Amino acid sequence: MTLLGDVAGWFADPAHWQGTHGIPTRIVEHLELSGLAVAVAIVLSVPLALYLGHVGRGGFVAINVANIGRALPSLALLAFALPIAIALGLGLGFWPTLFALVPLAIPPILTSTFVAVREVDRDVVDAARGMGLRESQILRAIEIPLGLPLILDGMRTASVNVVATATLGAIVAGGALGRFIVDGLALQDYPQLVAGALLVALLAVATEVSFAAFARATAPAGMTANP
Repeated sequence: MTLLGDVAGWFADPAHWQGTHGIPTRIVEHLELSGLAVAVAIVLSVPLALYLGHVGRGGFVAINVANIGRALPSLALLAFALPIAIALGLGLGFWPTLFALVPLAIPPILTSTFVAVREVDRDVVDAARGMGLRESQILRAIEIPLGLPLILDGMRTASVNVVATATLGAIVAGGALGRFIVDGLALQDYPQLVAGALLVALLAVATEVSFAAFARATAPAGMTANP
């Protein structure tokens, strides 16, 4: 009970809500880092997955190659990214963490997008071809809308994983919410450590809920998005 009271007191301290090291600033840093990592992963994986899903070839190889990023420990990815960022003159903190997070986000987005397109009823696709629609029109007007709930589900999984893992950036002098955890551990300030962990957990839950709500709102008529 004493620790819980100390954590509540930490949150109640106005000093922790102000300045460059305050909670709002750290949340914004966390969202910027996580959002950019997911955006880069989307740009790299969605076009490829849409193409492979549409043509129905090469998906198995692409998914297995992408899953290498899922198999590697996040800390190892950060260790690999750090010398690359330093060699490019990008320094510590933000960029090494970004480089480590993108491979983590690619596999669920690539896999879900590929499967979403392939699971569209082939009879519907064949009927569209029979009506004279071009392949690009079939992809845009039929396969993407019908597969959208599953595509968004992959983005949701990737986003939650990235939000939860972005805390590791504090190990290489990054900001974001991981700063509270790393500094709390270094200073043996356990209320700060627990508070940082709670903030990360809450942000991950908020990300999950937001994507689920967006998926339900954008689901085509007659379809139910994954919960």
